[in-house]
Amino acid sequence: MRIIISAAISLDGYLDNSREGERLILSSPEDWRAVHSLRAECDAILVGAETVRQDNPALVIRDPNLRKKRLAEGRTADIMKVVVSGSGKVDPQSKFFTEGEGQKVVFTTGDVSPRLSEVATVISRPELTSVGIMVELRRMGVRTVMIEGGSKTLSMFLREKDWDEMRLAIAPILVADQRAPRLVADGHYPPMSLVKTEKLGQTSVLHFVNRTQHRVDCNYLSRSVHNSRMCEAVPERYSVGAVLVTRDGREFDGYTGETAPENHAEEEAIAKALAAGADLRGASVYSTIEPCTERRSKPETCSDLILRHGIERAVFTVREPTKLAKCNGIDKLADAGVEVVVIPALTNEVLEINAHILGGV
Repeated sequence: MRIIISAAISLDGYLDNSREGERLILSSPEDWRAVHSLRAECDAILVGAETVRQDNPALVIRDPNLRKKRLAEGRTADIMKVVVSGSGKVDPQSKFFTEGEGQKVVFTTGDVSPRLSEVATVISRPELTSVGIMVELRRMGVRTVMIEGGSKTLSMFLREKDWDEMRLAIAPILVADQRAPRLVADGHYPPMSLVKTEKLGQTSVLHFVNRTQHRVDCNYLSRSVHNSRMCEAVPERYSVGAVLVTRDGREFDGYTGETAPENHAEEEAIAKALAAGADLRGASVYSTIEPCTERRSKPETCSDLILRHGIERAVFTVREPTKLAKCNGIDKLADAGVEVVVIPALTNEVLEINAHILGGV
């Protein structure tokens, strides 16, 4: 599951001002367009109840081209909308519930009005945590979710480390008002890695990843690239390296053609793990290229192997090029509930290793 946190703040770290009835606009038009495009790629958007009460957002996809694209992909024109409310006191007549074609979901620990139950799916839990909420959303088929605040909700997800990426827009504005809402509440938060910056109009946008998991993933991907360099360059196959990591920390390496010419990298690593008696349920597999969904040499693809053995995470660097076969590992694995993570940092190395097929890329 991909969890994206999105927020816009002033230069001094405020989400809004404290003046009642006057909302502070922090995003430039260019930034808003980028945010709306990113929303349209997601399955769900999640906000806190205070955001619904104060801003009354509709959170719908209004761009006709984005709506058309979602419909062409077999999805609803609007994304699922999720609100987190400890008390359950949110107005069923707010735009959040009355606008848009997507499903509406309320997470709460309190009692809700019958009217709210008529317009939303209500999920009551003894305690509201980011992990618990994400477990429920995964069960509902959500693969990508955007977290948009407010401060309490952002703090919960950032503090509990249950997120992958953060998109932070910074406006050239100083609020200088201690009564205004800050980005996060007091507390201890995990470190982040800055991976990209961009300027959209007068808004600066910083892109971060969760360093805790990202650093681990990058290290294993680097090892996968090293493994791929041991492949013999053969015109009929890509040179791919892989690392399989079980839930209890056992590690198994593999590369294409390691023990047989027709064997793929993931297949080699899985075979070693099985031979060692390892339990693959809940494991992670790292490979330089997307796990295949079509192959001529064997009836079972690498994506099939991953699913059959209960591997829960698939991390890779580049999508499989279409020169040898058509591959759609991302969708096949994600549709089956596997967490798919794409980290393109090593793309140039992977393409260079496969120049015998791809040419000068």
